[in-house]
Amino acid sequence: MASSFDARRFGGPIGTILLQDQERVLAGFLGDVAGRRILDMATGTGRAALALAKRGAMVTGVDASGEMLSVARTRAAEAGLSIEFAEGDAHALAFPDRAFDAAVCLRMLMHVPDWRTALAELCRVTRQRLVFDYPAAASAAALQVVWRRAALTMGRKVEAYRVFRGSDIARELDRHGFRVASTHKQFVLPIALHKAVGSQGFTRGIERALAGAGMLRLAGSPVTIAAERCAS
Repeated sequence: MASSFDARRFGGPIGTILLQDQERVLAGFLGDVAGRRILDMATGTGRAALALAKRGAMVTGVDASGEMLSVARTRAAEAGLSIEFAEGDAHALAFPDRAFDAAVCLRMLMHVPDWRTALAELCRVTRQRLVFDYPAAASAAALQVVWRRAALTMGRKVEAYRVFRGSDIARELDRHGFRVASTHKQFVLPIALHKAVGSQGFTRGIERALAGAGMLRLAGSPVTIAAERCAS
């Protein structure tokens, strides 16, 4: 699974859009990262960590999977990048308070057992800016929850998955001294549908039309948040 992870997520024409969009959003939300200490939580195979390190950041990548980290270390070595990778639990990060100037966490909160604790830990170790994403409750992603619950009742093994309301996210951030500074919503239609069609022209065209009709603002997902620590 670890060795094929990038190909499954970022392979094909729609994977290219996902990768380009992710890198563009991170660059926009984090700005100049040269010389800054950045945590990439749930780094997986290190895709975001490598992109940040190439821009001069001092990156620490943490993941629960040793197999994923092995792939990440190999990729970093091949790229000639110095990145610290370590196994870790999102619910109990082994770093002191405000150890990082910024933290990035993509595609994790929907899967962890206790998302509030994981988000609290991210806030604790972040000095300034936190960037993370989640599937929105008011979007087609909510159908994933229904499908997975049905699969569980039929005895199938499926990964835990949840969707979020923006108000709940904002409330948790506020509890830990952060506020939402910027928001980016990606698609209206499910990513799985776009991948099934497999056409960049279709994806860009239909999503542009839906955004023009106001649907992206109402039902866009996943939602990427840039949160700032409030002045104390």
